[in-house]
Amino acid sequence: MSDRVYKVYAIENGTVIDHIPTPMALKVVEILGIGSGGVFTLGVGFQSKRLPGGKDILKIENRVLSRNETDIISLIAPNATINIIREGRVQEKRRISLPESITGVMLCPNPNCATNMLGAPRKFRLENRSLVTYRCQYCERVTGVISENLVSPER
Repeated sequence: MSDRVYKVYAIENGTVIDHIPTPMALKVVEILGIGSGGVFTLGVGFQSKRLPGGKDILKIENRVLSRNETDIISLIAPNATINIIREGRVQEKRRISLPESITGVMLCPNPNCATNMLGAPRKFRLENRSLVTYRCQYCERVTGVISENLVSPER
């Protein structure tokens, strides 16, 4: 056991995402598209009883994530906890669940898909909740969620 001191500062208003599996916090930043602006704090590699490989924490100041945004997090951090902070206190605790549809943040693995060849909008529908698979709206390819295929919505 180490004598490591952890310093995770409180925020006055915003969103705290806890229990992100290490090292996925930067991927959460990417798929939420918050890396290019705003103030956020990352804590990486904390010990966790719930996550044997460790956990990351992401605090986003002065921004309350929408339900759609927090549900997208479930693609890579299904056990994450979401806390909405107002005036320094937790005002809401959210449970996340797999979204029925995904728009813009997942790449189709089919190189001949219209999303890859023609730049069509990337849209997927949940195919199987227990296997966590989605079906592409254009080519109908079914795919599992792979972190490398999750990208910023601007891309």
